[in-house]
Amino acid sequence: MWARLAHAVTPHSHDTADRFDSALESSRLGVRTLAWSFLALMVTASLQAAVVAFTGSVALLGDTVHNFADALTALPVGAALILGRRAATRRFTYGLGRAEDLAGVAVVVLIAASAAAAGYEALHRLADPRPVAHLWAVAAAGVIGFAGNELVARWRIRVGRRIGSAALVADGAHARADGFTSLAVVGGAAGVALGYPMADPLVGLAITVAITFVGYGAAKQVGARLMDAVDPALVQAVEDAARDVTGVAATGEARMRWVGHSLRAELSVAVDADLDVARAHRIAHQVEHAVLHAVPRMRAVVVHVEPDRGAGAAHAGLAHHR
Repeated sequence: MWARLAHAVTPHSHDTADRFDSALESSRLGVRTLAWSFLALMVTASLQAAVVAFTGSVALLGDTVHNFADALTALPVGAALILGRRAATRRFTYGLGRAEDLAGVAVVVLIAASAAAAGYEALHRLADPRPVAHLWAVAAAGVIGFAGNELVARWRIRVGRRIGSAALVADGAHARADGFTSLAVVGGAAGVALGYPMADPLVGLAITVAITFVGYGAAKQVGARLMDAVDPALVQAVEDAARDVTGVAATGEARMRWVGHSLRAELSVAVDADLDVARAHRIAHQVEHAVLHAVPRMRAVVVHVEPDRGAGAAHAGLAHHR
């Protein structure tokens, strides 16, 4: 009740320009998050690379390669967020928000490449065993890898969910899995210390499997976004918000899609057939207003108004196109 009262008496707007400013601020937040996480992962991976140079641990090498790849995923996602700031044009009428989905594909490709590199090195070390030196340094580097990745994962997932960026959330999940694979490096060092030299390459293979599963999960999420998948609960929220507007007799099926980290929706509403055009038009805007408040990150709603009776004749004129 208090929220609705405050909203009613506080000046606010739903103009396209204001919604674009909100999206712009979200993109800036995403870019800042990526910049800091890129720096954190590059420092983490560089420290691990220095340890790899004098220990020869293939498990740590696999983890280091993956951390470098994870840091580099910030580049396509950051570029996509910057592109998404551009206003719509006559050629790109919805803007360039879809660049985030393409960035998600690039993230999946980088995950797959890092899995292939880590797997190759692990198999090569199994075929040609070599001793691992300075096990304490290997274990310490694994702990550093876990701490750096977990910090980055928290940043990316929190901000990605806040601004609705699937690419950024996928990137954060990738970093979190990297953190646990870094702990596996510690286990490999412990195995070697206990007299099992093959523990190091075997842990490297385990890291490869873990990376593969992360890639599969990220591919599913990004693929669903590319296919315009949305949470059915959001669709229901749109329909419920429209149905609650005074003057709406019924609602048709809503359609929604993500464009970058913003949602767009289309739905039809039935109103009293005796209403004049001006009143029906006003109801359409009230529906749009209600939906914008009911669904987070909703940026635009197209409302089709039709009479609650006698609409069949108009629909029949388009039946042969369907």
